[in-house]
Formats: sequence, C-alpha cells, structure tokens
Amino acid sequence: MQGLIGKKIGMTQIWDADGVRIPVTVIEAGPCPVVQVKTTEKDGYEAVQLGWGSQKASRLSKAEVAHCAKAGLETPVRVLREFKADAGEEVKAGDVYTVSVFENIGYVDVIGTSKGHGFQGVMKRWSFQGGPMTHGSHTKRRPGSIGMRQDPGSVEKGHPMPGHMGARRVTTQNLKVVQVRPEQNIILVKGAIPGPNGGMVIVRKSIKKAVKA
Repeated sequence: MQGLIGKKIGMTQIWDADGVRIPVTVIEAGPCPVVQVKTTEKDGYEAVQLGWGSQKASRLSKAEVAHCAKAGLETPVRVLREFKADAGEEVKAGDVYTVSVFENIGYVDVIGTSKGHGFQGVMKRWSFQGGPMTHGSHTKRRPGSIGMRQDPGSVEKGHPMPGHMGARRVTTQNLKVVQVRPEQNIILVKGAIPGPNGGMVIVRKSIKKAVKA
C-alpha cells in the first residue's frame, strides 16, 4: 500500500545514538480497513479505498452506512480516501493496513490542511515591509501600488494581495522516517507537517525520494 490516513499528534524531540537531537512529528497512522477495491473494468481506473476512524451511523446517510457494511465493517468509518496499491499486491475488501507498511521506508510525503488565519493583510500574509509608521504616514500597512496606469491597465494575475490566509491543502515532501512503532500505530518523521494537532493527514511513500531505509 502506498499510503495511510492518520492524525497529527504533535511535535517532540528524540536523540539518536550519537546524542544528536532530532525534532520529530508524531503521527498516528491507521489502522485503515479496505472499504472498496476499484478496477479498470468497473470504475475506469484502479485504486484502493481506505477508511479511517469511526463514526456514528446516525451521522451518516443510509448509502454511506451500507457502503461500509458491504465491506464487512462493524462500525462505519469517518474518512474515506483512495490510494494506489503496490505492484502485484493482492487487495480485497475487509483487509486492514497498519503503520507497518512504512517499515524499511526511508522517506514519506505528508498531506494536510494548513492552519487557518482568516482574512489577513499583505504584511502578515506575504511579509511585505509596509510603509512608514510615523511623520503623518497614511500607508502604514497598505500594499502600495498594485499595477501601472494605461499600460497594461490591469493587475497581473497572482499579484500578492490581502485575502484569506491558510486553510489550504499542503503537501510536505521528503520527510525522513525516524521511527515506526506498529504496536502503537505511530510513525515519527523528522521536521514539521501542516495542520493543527489532532488534524487529519495523509501519509504516503515519498514520490521524489523513494529511498529505502
């Protein structure tokens, strides 16, 4: 399996054999049951649908509850996401994947939703310097000029402007796997990942740096 659904627990630090401090993020990944196996003949593409967490049946539609029951799950799952299976891997509905899929894996990518900061100005959102703060200034925290006059007569696409900051899907790539603890469903990765503590994340095997541990 190429990835799992999990939850960000928080950050801490550990020390290696040489006494070097390593900042790590603790992620609870899995267990994730297989809810559906999609095939090219039936669905037009190949994928494995994994579930994570548990949810009350009263908070789901009848179709969602039946979808989980069809896979043989006693309790409906809270989250559904699709992943690719490893080459030649036999997968069927009802199988359960744990964090042990990341054993002997050197690097992973983590996908999460960044912390939301609401509507922010250019100084906080884009690190603008801002204008003078004294001597009668009227442009203290304003962005200043955003374009020319007649030519080109418009604001360039992608120009840094005030707006909603954060709450976006962010992928942090090539995070080194420091430890995998199958008995606790925990994986430790070096560095920070997007999102608040308790936020849902997707952990997948690194695409750009597929190196074995």
